[in-house]
Amino acid sequence: MRISALNRKLLRDLRAMAGQAFAIALVLAAGMAMWVMYLSNFQSLQRSRQSYYEEQRFAEVFASLKRAPESLAARIADIPGVARAETRVVADVVLDVPGLQEPASGRLISIPADRRPALNDLYLREGRWISAGRPDEVLASEAFTQAHGFHVGDRFAAIINGRKRTLDIVGIVLSPEYVYSIRPGELVPDDRLFGVFWMERRALANAFDMEGGFNDVVLELAPRVQTDEVIARLDALLERYGGLGAIPRALQPSHWTLESELQQLRSMGIAVPAIFLLVTAFVLNVALGRALALQRPQLAALKALGYRNDELAWHYLKWALAIATLGAALGVAAGVWLGAGMTDLYAQYFSFPQTDYRVSPAVVLGAVAISLVTAMVGAYSSVRRSVRIPPAEAMRPEPPARYRRSIVERPGLRQRLGMATRMILRNLERQPLRALASITGIAFAAGILLFGFSLIASTERLISLQFSVAERQDVTVNFVEPASSSARHALARLPGVLAVEPVRTVPARLRAGFRHRDLAITGLPTDARLRRIVDMDGNAVAPPPEGLVLSAMLARVLDVVPGDRVTLEILQGHRPHVEATVAGLVDDSLGLSAYMDIEAVRRLMREGGTLSGAALKIDPAREGALSDTLKAMPVIAGVAIKRTVIENFRETMAQNIGLMITINVLFAGIIAFGVIYNAARVSLSERARELASLRVLGFTRAEISLILLGELAILTALALPFGAVLGQGMAQAMVKSIESEVYRFPLSTTPATVAWSALVVIAAAAVSGLIVRRRLDRLDLVGVLKTRE
Repeated sequence: MRISALNRKLLRDLRAMAGQAFAIALVLAAGMAMWVMYLSNFQSLQRSRQSYYEEQRFAEVFASLKRAPESLAARIADIPGVARAETRVVADVVLDVPGLQEPASGRLISIPADRRPALNDLYLREGRWISAGRPDEVLASEAFTQAHGFHVGDRFAAIINGRKRTLDIVGIVLSPEYVYSIRPGELVPDDRLFGVFWMERRALANAFDMEGGFNDVVLELAPRVQTDEVIARLDALLERYGGLGAIPRALQPSHWTLESELQQLRSMGIAVPAIFLLVTAFVLNVALGRALALQRPQLAALKALGYRNDELAWHYLKWALAIATLGAALGVAAGVWLGAGMTDLYAQYFSFPQTDYRVSPAVVLGAVAISLVTAMVGAYSSVRRSVRIPPAEAMRPEPPARYRRSIVERPGLRQRLGMATRMILRNLERQPLRALASITGIAFAAGILLFGFSLIASTERLISLQFSVAERQDVTVNFVEPASSSARHALARLPGVLAVEPVRTVPARLRAGFRHRDLAITGLPTDARLRRIVDMDGNAVAPPPEGLVLSAMLARVLDVVPGDRVTLEILQGHRPHVEATVAGLVDDSLGLSAYMDIEAVRRLMREGGTLSGAALKIDPAREGALSDTLKAMPVIAGVAIKRTVIENFRETMAQNIGLMITINVLFAGIIAFGVIYNAARVSLSERARELASLRVLGFTRAEISLILLGELAILTALALPFGAVLGQGMAQAMVKSIESEVYRFPLSTTPATVAWSALVVIAAAAVSGLIVRRRLDRLDLVGVLKTRE
């Protein structure tokens, strides 16, 4: 196959600027790697979720209640729009796991022994199904068994309705209802301290006095049915039986968490690559513009030989397209590798039978198309400007810039600045747009780094706010049922307990117009010392004597402001419906919260000193004795030890943010290297004759290196403050974008985060400078001085 003359020239030109082309391709590859990594994981998780839900028949409506007779199941199934209904018995218990000091929590869910569940079927990973008439057999969630090294045939103890029973694991399973398994009230999942187990319906019902009844129901809906209408009818049926409010699949905790993660992946897959594409476009524009300026005589000769403007434009655009093709290929390969690693990370938190990770052709084609379009956009103005020059004008050298006395040549400054410094500053002053473009690119690199490092500081700030300022207790206990005031005194007498602070929570539905949310209203003492209401700035807010304090996120969901009235539909006790005033808002960091004075909650519930749980301050030396005592108390539904929660939170965040920081440092370093290296190469090509002349006149290599590399140092130094401001803005925007009903990060940028981001950029600049310095040392003085003016 014969290669045309222009294509042979293209290959020679690309070889001549191989270093610059590769640096630009790396910047583009970084952006495309992020595109492929995020979007391929988004599609893979979405595909895995969809197939898992369909195969295991994941329910669409979920409802819990106090107790209802099984005869009510037929009326539920007759609700218009319900395709299938299944009732269950669900109970939370305390576990006594061998080798685990802290009390763990378990959730027992009933299943039939003679068939598979009609809804929320289990995926049997190992072992067998439970057998009828064997009340101690359970199927255990895979995450819990892996955390403890359990296998089929192992045993553990649970406090079931006040009695300690030993349970046998006969099977290990996954459930679509617990793709993301987390203990209620926790920040992150801890599979050591929370497990889900499935037991024969009759055995579980007998243990909790539920014979002939149920306390949980799940529904599958017919196609094109209004979910809200079905929920309203279901709530009306369950109200007299202590219904706690039905929720759609969209608000089911596991599904909601997974959906939130998917949306974040899609957002990141679009927003982050855009930064890299912007930098690539302007670096390519600068590099190609200078290369075309050096080829003015060749361009004139080609025109004289009869090549049309469109042929020459396409020839030079192919430079950019070749670089883009290389960048796309490297980016897709890196994205596939990083995407596989990210899938392995997600597998630790989301339990699927299998994660179908593959990169779709649409993602790859999108990466290639975006790369080519970016290259075309970046190169267009330089190519258009160059090919429109008439041949006669192109045969002449590019006219020098108009001379004028620069600022550094003015009296007063000239004597104070050395010659090398004046040359550096003069060149920057005469190329302000190019200098600004380089500063912008370096600033983007510094900003990306600062954003990543700020996440670490923000995580530490979140931990400090939540566990040192807001929750100053050492242990939190929750009761199976609300207890009388005597329970507070009983807790105070437990081993190692120094202080007890009561908490009263009641399930409720808050309504504001057509908006509503189901949650627990938390009643706290006005003089609370252990568990307090705290905003993002660390300011404590006391619950008012009357009215509600809402988290700012909940207020946005309900579209209310202080002074507005909301309807409280209490879902416990005598189930009062009252109106309450929004007394204030608190910009907190976790969940959707509604707070009241504990005495106001008790008046609302028409009760005395009842409490649902308590915050405990303990003697650390007696934590083990306290844990053993709490495990044996049947009235305790759950125990959270702050030390363990913090350790788990740090470990989880370290894994997630560690990967993000590594990617940020690597890719931001690539941006810094690509921008600085190209700026240096362009400057070297422009000033090669000037620098060679200085060498002939007796300047040392170090002195001419100072002239060239000093310019890069100034550009980097000017970019760092802009990068700090840009990074702060990027961090604020990203924190805002990932803000959810589950958590909000308090943005924290410390001097250390700024310093680390600056050091990485400086390191990238140093590497670029060393590479260019080697080319400067090998400068062909005779060849450069022969260049035609």
